[in-house]
Amino acid sequence: MIPILPADPEAPFPAVERALHEPNGLLCAGGDLSSTRLVNAYRHGIFPWFNPGEPILWWSPDPRMVFRTDGVRLSSKFRRGLRHSTWTLRADTAFADVIRACAASPRPGQHGTWIGADMIDAYVELHRLGHAHSVEVFDGTRLVGGIYGVASGRMFYGESMFSRESGGSKIALAALARLLHGRGWPLIDAQVESPHLRSLGAETLPRALFAQRITTLVAQPGRIGPWSGDLSGLPVSGLAA
Repeated sequence: MIPILPADPEAPFPAVERALHEPNGLLCAGGDLSSTRLVNAYRHGIFPWFNPGEPILWWSPDPRMVFRTDGVRLSSKFRRGLRHSTWTLRADTAFADVIRACAASPRPGQHGTWIGADMIDAYVELHRLGHAHSVEVFDGTRLVGGIYGVASGRMFYGESMFSRESGGSKIALAALARLLHGRGWPLIDAQVESPHLRSLGAETLPRALFAQRITTLVAQPGRIGPWSGDLSGLPVSGLAA
């Protein structure tokens, strides 16, 4: 049996070492998706993941997949194509559109989406409070790719990304990594291992080491509030270097 969270959104989470081996990382259930609880969860490297209509489930998998912000890998061919791109980058100008696009994107081997209406509402509110952020890729005024996640101190927890045009999500990830690396933020959490993420440069950390790293990072001063001035129409071609 896994623990059930109490109604109090400030109640502590169980220690991540108590998470199940099968299914990998399942830590506890219940509670709510209030901003208070979500902020507390991410400070400890815990995230919600459940299907609409099911109880809220909270996870801390072992190992943990992460990107070093100086380690996102784009192929030479892909970078060459970016030199001629007319697309542009923005941050925090279309958060709700990004998360809804992620919810609508088909995933190999999945039917439907885990990003239900309650999740969307919760993260839009977290964005309004300055904790959740998006990087967006535009072709003119059309949103063609993006990524969103949650910042805590100097740690960024990636949640999901999407493409409406080929390469849109990879561009958003690379732009996010470059933005964070410039701030001195070393890691982007990618949650669960996959071949696609590995092909982009992600690597795994044992949960104990991941927990040790984030304890230090979330305690450092971060950036609460909008990031809309950080990219503000920068050309995608700048990622070609």
